[in-house]
This record gives sequence, C-alpha cells and structure tokens, in this order.
Amino acid sequence: MPQRKRTKREPKQSLRNNREITGVTVGVVALFLVMMGYFTVYAMTHQEELMNNSYNNRQQILTAQNRRGSIYARGGEALAETAADADGTERREYPYANLFAHAVGYVDKGKTGIEAQENYTLIRSSIPAVDKVKEEIGGKKNPGDNVYTTFDVKLQEAASKALGIYRGAVIAMDPKTGEILAMVSKPDFDPNKIAEEWDKLLEEEESAVLLNRATQGLYPPGSTFKIVTALEYIRENPDTYQNYHFSCKGSFGSGEDVINCYHGSKHGAVDLKKSFAKSCNSSFANIGLALDKKQFAQTLDKLLFNRKLPLSGVYNESKLEIAEDESDGEMMQNAIGQGRTQITPVHLALITAAVANDGVLMKPRMISRIESGAGVKLKEYSAEKYGALMSAEEAAVLQEYMEAVVEEGTATKLSGLSYTAAGKTGSAEYSLQKEESHAWFTGYAPAEDPQLVVTVIIEGAGSGGDYAVPMARRVFDAYLKTDAETD
Repeated sequence: MPQRKRTKREPKQSLRNNREITGVTVGVVALFLVMMGYFTVYAMTHQEELMNNSYNNRQQILTAQNRRGSIYARGGEALAETAADADGTERREYPYANLFAHAVGYVDKGKTGIEAQENYTLIRSSIPAVDKVKEEIGGKKNPGDNVYTTFDVKLQEAASKALGIYRGAVIAMDPKTGEILAMVSKPDFDPNKIAEEWDKLLEEEESAVLLNRATQGLYPPGSTFKIVTALEYIRENPDTYQNYHFSCKGSFGSGEDVINCYHGSKHGAVDLKKSFAKSCNSSFANIGLALDKKQFAQTLDKLLFNRKLPLSGVYNESKLEIAEDESDGEMMQNAIGQGRTQITPVHLALITAAVANDGVLMKPRMISRIESGAGVKLKEYSAEKYGALMSAEEAAVLQEYMEAVVEEGTATKLSGLSYTAAGKTGSAEYSLQKEESHAWFTGYAPAEDPQLVVTVIIEGAGSGGDYAVPMARRVFDAYLKTDAETD
C-alpha cells in the first residue's frame, strides 16, 4: 500500500492545534479557579444565609448537639426560650404569646421573624470547648447563643393596645439609630399554639393572620405619599416652590379625570405648605401634572421604591413606576398616593425617619447584640448610616410642613401636648367604594429633637386624622413617659 507523502505544512498545523488545545485547557482551568474562588468567598461572606437554607443538613447536626438559644427584648425580658420535659423533649415557649407573634415569629411549621432571621445564631453554641465536653459527659446539649433584640416590651404593649381589635400594623423606631423598637401586626396568633392551630390559621385566608402586615403588607399610601410628591416639587422648583398657589374648589380635573378632596372639602386659597397641612387632593393633583416624569422616577428610586430595603428578614418591595407616557389621570392619582402606588408600613417609616433625621436614613435593625450561652458578648451592633435620601435643606422644609399638619392641619389631635410632634395623615381608597379607605399616620416626636418615629395603618377604618392619629399618640405617650391623657 503506497505511503502518503508528508507535507511541510503538517508540523505547523499540528503545532497550531496543540496551541489551540492548550489555550482551551488554560481557559477552562482559569474559569474553574475563578468559580472556586467565587464560591469560597461567597460561602465565607454568606455563612448564615447558607446555614439557614432549609436544604442544609448541618442544621440538623447543630440542633442535635445544641439547645436552641433564647431571644430577649432590649430590657432583658425573654421573648422566646427553649424548655425541656423530664424525658428530654424540647419545646419552644413564647412568654408574651400573641404580643410578639410576627416580630419574633415561630419555629414550628417553618420559621418566621427573628426565629428565621437569626436561626443560625440560635442553633450554634459558642461556649468554650471544655464546657462542651462537660455538657456531653453529663448527657446534656450545649446551650445555643442568645439574641438580644431592639424591641421595647412596654412600647410593644402600648402599640398593640392602641391598635386594639383593628386589622393593621404599627411600627416604631428611633430615627437617630435605626433601631426598630416596636412592630405590631394584627390580626395575630399565639406562637405557643402554632402547631395545634396551624390548619385553622391557614383556613383564615381573608384575615391573612400569618402575614406580617408591618413588613409584607402592601397598601395604597394615600395622602402620606404627599411627603414624596412635595419633595419632588421642591426639588424641581428649589427657588420658587414658596410661590406656589392654588385655589381649591373641592375638586380638580383634566379631561374626564377628576380628583376630589376628602369628603368634598373646599380649602380655598392655599400655598404648598397649606396644601400639605390640609391634605388638599385637588392641589396635589395639580402639582402632579406639573412634575417631570423622569425626575420623579429618579426620586422614587432614591427613596427605595421598586428596590430592596436595607432591612433584614422577609418584606415586600414598595411599588410605583412612572412611565414617560403616563397619562394626566395617572399622574394625578400618583401625586395623591392612589392608583398603582403600593407601600409597606415599614418603608413609610423609613422615609419618615430620614425626614426626621435631616435627610439621613440610618440602617434599620432589630438586633442589638449576640451573647453565648455563658453570657459572653460575641457581637454588638451599633448605629450605621445607610445614606442620605434627601438633602438636609429638603428635609428641613418637609419637617416644617409636617409640623404644620399637627399645628393647623389634619393631625391636630397631636397638638397641645407636653411634647411637640410632626407628621402626615392619609386616607387611602382601596376599592371601588369611595367611602372605604385605610387610615394612615406617619410622624415623629418631639418635633424639635426627634426620638421616635411612629407609622400606623388601620385597614378600612376611614380617616387617618380620626383613627390613626390617636393610636400614634398612645405610642408617643408611652415612649415619652408623659402623663397626657390618651384618646
């Protein structure tokens, strides 16, 4: 059989093929190393997130070795602890029952609240190795690490009592530190009985009792959104917003779209401050038509709409997107917090906190410190700035307007007390029945030195000034330790 003659090109072709193979190999190895590096860094920086994953079998190992740690209030009161029967059977106990149901959460039938957020902390044990040996010899589990929250029991009780039998939520926080001091959602439940009442709770779809309305409830903000609209108008007209004037006749329209003031009120001649204080829908609908849609969208982004909040745990994102082809009717609705606008109570509280804190939002937190089962402090959290949501000058104008709401506007039930307050009310329509509305209030006190932000939502109650303001007052009274009579 005749042999094929080798050409001079074959060695070059072979060399070229070898280089290509080498290049591909090097590329694959480099990609592999990059991926390994990424996964290593991710595992180190997301240790708790990975540990809390329900598919992580290491949870079962730690649970078998360690007794779940306790959760405490800022004053040292136990909010959740593990008890054991004589036969060693463990059970989770919640001394305050319904009071912290949504905030602290539960561990049976899944995990929620702080129980979920700090699950890895609670099931690990940081006591010395010598002590772990002693526990093992004695046939005992190691004590898990303990979590100290920022929750104030007395303030939580005041918020729960104020909300009463209504459905809704109350959030209270320190605007200077970002600490969430109270978080109430109703209807509530007893986490001590979560396992035995589980099926019944699931059947109550209409009441959504398991939903934490404070962080997951999405509502039209109504007139509380005028904080955002006023901010946008001030930004677009920094030198002339003081000259704004409008004559309110009880309604305002563009084409076939008409906006009415609450209960047909006629506010007469108003400037921007009075429009805000009296919560004039007609005036703000007029303002809505004058806003630059692109700039308004940028302000919404800056205020964390359609974005993740700097908040741990489970929550829903607030929603409002302004399109370039937004109609006049839609812009008028947007301006008064209706239409497609949806916000969570906790998000509104964060915006209010930024106003109170001269434009700067402190990172919200519910955890104060972590201690080992032996009482050794392992980690302590301190106040941390998230960033400026607005300038100090813009915040100062909004502060002035929110004080006017209390002094001469829709929240006068907070005036004449031993402390000053500032805020904004809202009555948000949520159905085709115009007389049905959620009652809102968000504000802070004292006005000259804000120490507490309170945000209240009451489902289907009606006027924010009539219902939400008195509830907020009870919370302010409890925190500021006044002797003022409550409504």
